[in-house]
Amino acid sequence: MADGPRAPGGPEKGTPEYDWLYGPDPAAPGGADDDLTLPMAAAGPDATRLMKTTPVDSNQGDPRTSTAPRRAQQPPGQPPVAPPTASPDEPRKKRRFGAWFWVRLVLVAWLAFLVAVPFWAWSKIEKVDAFPDKGRPGDQDGTTYLVVGSDSREGLSAAQRKRLGTGDAAGERTDTIMLLHTGSGPNLLLSIPRDSLVEIPGHGTTKINAAFAYGGPKLLVQTIENSTGIRIDDYIEIGFGGFVNAVDAVGGVEICPTRAMKDPLANLDIPKGCQQADGVTALGYARSRHVYADSDFTRVVHQREVVSAVGHKAVSPWSVINPVRYWRLNMALDSLRISEGTGPIALGKFGWAMTHLSGSGGMSCTVPVADSAIHWDTERSDALFKLIAADETDKVGKSLCTAKGY
Repeated sequence: MADGPRAPGGPEKGTPEYDWLYGPDPAAPGGADDDLTLPMAAAGPDATRLMKTTPVDSNQGDPRTSTAPRRAQQPPGQPPVAPPTASPDEPRKKRRFGAWFWVRLVLVAWLAFLVAVPFWAWSKIEKVDAFPDKGRPGDQDGTTYLVVGSDSREGLSAAQRKRLGTGDAAGERTDTIMLLHTGSGPNLLLSIPRDSLVEIPGHGTTKINAAFAYGGPKLLVQTIENSTGIRIDDYIEIGFGGFVNAVDAVGGVEICPTRAMKDPLANLDIPKGCQQADGVTALGYARSRHVYADSDFTRVVHQREVVSAVGHKAVSPWSVINPVRYWRLNMALDSLRISEGTGPIALGKFGWAMTHLSGSGGMSCTVPVADSAIHWDTERSDALFKLIAADETDKVGKSLCTAKGY
């Protein structure tokens, strides 16, 4: 096919000219034909631009059968309203606040609760200087805790003292004295009867619980270390109110008296046999000394029974799953007094060890005694103390570890 007309300058430029679409040039001799297509330059730059087309509905003329979308009627003089469009962020927001978002939010809040509550409770625990400055036994393997149940009425109202049956006694003594040893062998919980006759530095030979009344935790620690040769690593003290709160926090404990117990001085009246006890009943059960003929010896057995039961229930999964129980259990720590230097890890190990005593690979016993006065059996007690100090509780036999010390 022959080339069309070329641009001015002739073929030497080498570029075909496409300015004309059809027909002759209207400027050529003879004039222009109105029916001919004009050159692009003459028609203007938009002459060949295509117009948008709209599909035509064959039924458009009939509004009843037409399928074409109807345009909303606008009030006269008002600008047209653009159709609503969905924000591109809306689907993203729905995904962000979906079911998994709320599950994660609850989990984060729960973890924060589990962490914050113990920290808050820990800040409320009172720290005391419990250790003598000199004359102590050297470092020993394992860890030995001194656990003291004080008869302090501090912080108790008159109504609370009446409810707990504590009376209005002045001063402060130790109703409960126990050593808990943990180490390479079985855990061993050793009760020291409160009426044990020992040498108290500066006060001669008298009942061991008087050491606390004379000089507080420091003199009690010194008396026990001098009498046993066992080094105390951590001191833990709990009063009447704290004891009751701890029992109630775990939902009560089971006690199994071997006879009916009615003791007005301990606010106690319970039948024989295993039964569920709340904090007030458990406190009376652990304090009563006027029902059994052997008095203090049976009482120390009851004390270990209750303390072990509280420890066992405290480390159950329910203590974490149930937020109310978790809160109450941690708030019960508010009534503790512990030695300076005893940290949360040491306290946690103590609680764990209390769940691994008799019936679970551990041992529970009373200092060997020679008579009801209460003088210790020198030979048997010394042998037991040496095994504990050497962290050799696996060598403690039944002759040294008995429930009542005789």
